Amino acid sequence: MDVSGEQQTGVKHGIQKVQLAPAVEGGRPIDVRALDLHADEPAEHLGPDYCGQCYGPPAPATAKKPGCCNSCEEVREAYASVSWAFGKGEGVKQCEREHYSEKLEAQRDQGCRIEGGFRVNKVIGNFHIAPGRSFSNGMMHVHDLKNYLDPSQGSHTFTHTIHHLRFGPQLPDDLTKRVAGKAMGWTNHHLNPLDNTDQITDDPAFNYMYFVKVVSTSYHPLGSGSKSKGASSDQEQSSDLVSIGQHGLGQDGSLETHQYSVTSHKRSLKGGSDSQEGHKERLHAIGGIPGVFFSYDISPMKVINREERPKSFTGFLTGVCAVVGGTLTVAAAIDRGVYEGASRMKKLHQR
Repeated sequence: MDVSGEQQTGVKHGIQKVQLAPAVEGGRPIDVRALDLHADEPAEHLGPDYCGQCYGPPAPATAKKPGCCNSCEEVREAYASVSWAFGKGEGVKQCEREHYSEKLEAQRDQGCRIEGGFRVNKVIGNFHIAPGRSFSNGMMHVHDLKNYLDPSQGSHTFTHTIHHLRFGPQLPDDLTKRVAGKAMGWTNHHLNPLDNTDQITDDPAFNYMYFVKVVSTSYHPLGSGSKSKGASSDQEQSSDLVSIGQHGLGQDGSLETHQYSVTSHKRSLKGGSDSQEGHKERLHAIGGIPGVFFSYDISPMKVINREERPKSFTGFLTGVCAVVGGTLTVAAAIDRGVYEGASRMKKLHQR
């Protein structure tokens, strides 16, 4: 979602959702599948004239058959359009036919790992990981939390580990190794501060927020110059043809990427004081959506790092000679000016 609050349904992405076994079983990967953020599951029709009921609310505008709810997904979307909790779909024929409740029960004790990358607009926005199916209700982005917050169905928490998070490509290893022994500080200051971040909680209704300030950064090693501009413009013109991992890499070895700084905030959605974190005077608000939220802001500044050849001893001598020569020239000019001025003043006094 960007700063205007609109859901960007056209965002390119290549995200994998990895199902993990329960922690007591080692948390091993169970299944890996592509996560299509806006895919529509095909409805199973009982017949060509079948029109399923929506069980109260009107049919959603996105229904494949106008006025009908022929799939469990369409019934859930109809409930979300009127802000009704959906639950496990008891008594809903479409969900019973698709075994929606059984799928939920099978994933009660499982974990999840999200990996991959996607593109966003260069405006203020956020991306988040939250429970329940997300819907757009008017100008609001909402999640169905009935199953997640139901204590009788067990509980998930948002204990999480951020293994790696970056905006744009990382510095290539060959470039870092090539200039590691030189006085090039920019090869080791490009760090991702959220890497290997661990957060632990036993409260299901907990919210983590990371406020990220993103700064555009370019790296130009030796040999890159005017070609980098052309390469960059070619990539911008054909950005849809460039894979996410290769976006920003110039043909001459230059790199257009981003650095970021981050501050974080966490709170329980039940409200109360922050005495556990040592801030008794701080009171948390009540309510919100449990999950992990990343709010990013693009800085108008840009950092340019350019590798230059070190100055040789002969170059140093040339520079010293140039400074000495310039100093003598200026001194001679001043001396000549003073002499001419003194001569004219002497002639005036003699008259």
